[in-house]
Amino acid sequence: MAAVTQKSALEYAPTQLHIGGKWRDAGDGATFAVTDPATGKTLVEVADATVADGKAALDAAVAAQAEWAATEPRVRSEILRSAFELITERADTFAMLMTLEMGKPLAESRGEVTYGGEFFRWFAEEAVRIHGRYAVAPSGGTRLMTMKQPVGPVFAVTPWNFPLAMGTRKIGPAIAAGCTTVVKPAHETPLTMLALARLLEEVGLPAGVLNVVPTSSSGEMSEPIIRDPRLRKLTFTGSTPVGKRLVEQSSEQLLRTSMELGGNAPFVVFEDADLERAVEGAMLAKMRNIGEACTAANRFIVHESVASDFAAALADRMGALTMGKGTTKGVDVGPLITEKARAGVAELVDDALSQGARALVGGEVPAGKGWFYPPTVLTDVPASARVLTEEVFGPVAPITTFSTEEEAVRLANSTEYGLVAYVFTQDTSRTIRVAEALEFGMVGINQGIVSNPSAPFGGVKHSGFGREGGFEGIEEYLETKYVGLAL
Repeated sequence: MAAVTQKSALEYAPTQLHIGGKWRDAGDGATFAVTDPATGKTLVEVADATVADGKAALDAAVAAQAEWAATEPRVRSEILRSAFELITERADTFAMLMTLEMGKPLAESRGEVTYGGEFFRWFAEEAVRIHGRYAVAPSGGTRLMTMKQPVGPVFAVTPWNFPLAMGTRKIGPAIAAGCTTVVKPAHETPLTMLALARLLEEVGLPAGVLNVVPTSSSGEMSEPIIRDPRLRKLTFTGSTPVGKRLVEQSSEQLLRTSMELGGNAPFVVFEDADLERAVEGAMLAKMRNIGEACTAANRFIVHESVASDFAAALADRMGALTMGKGTTKGVDVGPLITEKARAGVAELVDDALSQGARALVGGEVPAGKGWFYPPTVLTDVPASARVLTEEVFGPVAPITTFSTEEEAVRLANSTEYGLVAYVFTQDTSRTIRVAEALEFGMVGINQGIVSNPSAPFGGVKHSGFGREGGFEGIEEYLETKYVGLAL
């Protein structure tokens, strides 16, 4: 098999809208540029969907809904299984596409292909395990039946940081449950989703079941779809402010909604932790996806007795990483997604430094092309520093200390967000106590990655609601109907 190149990967990804099983230009012929964040150069031009295009995509999803809902679960399952196998076979192509449009190193992109593909495999298995219930009423004269049915047409809005996985974990359960979908990928990274639509078409997904409409005018195109009475579900992954706005819009039609929003993940290291393991976990929790992840460790809360050793070891590991274009061999850290994103990270670091924090490594914007920011470790970070309260979408690790378990829990919970927390300790009793006390939807114990297609992913508080993955994931796309049968 020939090696995948930038050219061959870009040629694989369509650049038109995918509506009702057809590839077509935007209604007004407009396009927008997809940019390589490592160079600032345009990769390709992609069709820029209009409001009318969005309506056409919903029209197609509505038209296909009844037939798709009636399609045998085994057929839906086999389509997902075939898609999983083809994604695996074409992993290098999808990885190259993601690296080009998003910036992460190829090794990380390949990891996302594996992770993203697993959602299709998982929900292929769940498609044939959608169960109802039969019971005798307590009075004895009636039989109680419950059945699960697809919610109906879905509007899925996906982010730029995981262009494949954030799509497959929404599309997978929708297909499995019998729902049709309109997907609006992030305008920064539409190519991976368009390539996925092409692949699903190839494995036999019927026309109209999946429609993809990239646009540079997200709010303008999305709002009419969300307010359309034919839509029945909205699923969104992205920032909390945008999520709140979409929830407000969805209230008009009382849509079923799933919101996977921002995070401010604490990484707590107790005095009895295995420090080597904790540093290894910190590297995973902080540097996965260049720190551009809602699950990325945002605040490092370390016991005062081990904080100095932990900080020094983490700085050594972070400082040894190689920064550069993601397609270059040996690169560990790619660019951030945009110039604006880098400026935001730099602003948070500068604020901390101005208040007395120290940078053990990094902390300055490098010269040259692309939106790079170096891996950075900050110590002596004051409680007033914004870097401790705002989500840091970049490779920055601010370290603070604590002295008691109660203080650690209080500091960890002192955020409006509640997506994920990480805890390192070798005390089993403490593990249970702290896991129960933390106000987060997910807790990782002695590990730096919690995301798993077979586990429910989601948060509490301002990190949203609903769960993706696990047995719970398909329930987000199913309605429960009760039938009472009198004898």
